[in-house]
Amino acid sequence: MSAELQRNNPLHGLKTETMLTELVEFYGWKILYAATRFKCFDVNPTIKGSLKFLQKQEWARLKLESFYLYRFKRMPKPNDVEFNLNPRERGFEHGIVPLSPMKLTIESIELSQAKAASAFQERQNEKRHSNNMRHRKEQGSKHPMRDNKVKSQSSTSSKNEPKYDPSNPWNV
Repeated sequence: MSAELQRNNPLHGLKTETMLTELVEFYGWKILYAATRFKCFDVNPTIKGSLKFLQKQEWARLKLESFYLYRFKRMPKPNDVEFNLNPRERGFEHGIVPLSPMKLTIESIELSQAKAASAFQERQNEKRHSNNMRHRKEQGSKHPMRDNKVKSQSSTSSKNEPKYDPSNPWNV
């Protein structure tokens, strides 16, 4: 990583304690807990106790650093190349400056998390669907008789049965 890019990273040279203090002063413990789900931000939260947790759990520190970069400093999201790098290793082009912190509420965080969970579930379903299709194609070349039987059953059953309606799951 070039020194020029690192100089433009808001995390460069920033101590975890300073970052945590800034976040707590701006958002408070409840918002930080809602965004990260770290119990140390919910049960008797202190800077000292939270730092101890963050020093022991690298994944938690990385999550908090990402929160700091992309919600607090509102830096641009990483591109495909930088996506797998740790937040402190990422760089930003010269001239990109942090914006004012994002205004967050517990409700806005929950909505954002629900959208992310929904998008994740959709990606998982797409993966599962493509894997099933690939598996059927592989099975089709091995068992042509079984595939013909399945095709004939599905074609007859789809003619007789009405299409599935989510508002009427029992077809009544």
